Amino acid sequence: MSEKSTKAPFVTSPAGRALLLAARVILGGIFVYAAYAKVHYNGQWHVGDYQFLFAMGIDSYQMLPFWAVNWLATILPWLEVTLGALLILGVGLRWIGIAITALLLVFMTALTRASLLGLQINCGCFGNESANVRKELLLDVGLLTVALIITIGAFLTSRARRVAA
Repeated sequence: MSEKSTKAPFVTSPAGRALLLAARVILGGIFVYAAYAKVHYNGQWHVGDYQFLFAMGIDSYQMLPFWAVNWLATILPWLEVTLGALLILGVGLRWIGIAITALLLVFMTALTRASLLGLQINCGCFGNESANVRKELLLDVGLLTVALIITIGAFLTSRARRVAA
């Protein structure tokens, strides 16, 4: 094996691992916060009724039938907190990275569609305070970039471990 092929890529170096850890904690924290903002607003917890207000935000996109809006409003915060926590903990990074990347792509598609149609929406991204579609779309582009770096890093790290074994 040549010397060049035995060198670890940047993501397996101490600096690379530290950057990936920081990216995981930040992105995971953002997902946990997004879920928190959907169930805790106006200074109160709304665990039992958050989905009603959140469903109005989802419905403002004018993309889904009523049953899908209600279903999504019920599960999305719990999906976000689960994915965020697993990302922070480093559990199943390749799969969690793919799931978060896919979820961000869905969010971006919906936001882009709303922007192109000129819909005045409250995107619901971070609770009821998310009213600027372009700002949220730019934020999602940044989050998607971080998610892709984490996902690629997870695959490269896994590959490097298999090669080293």
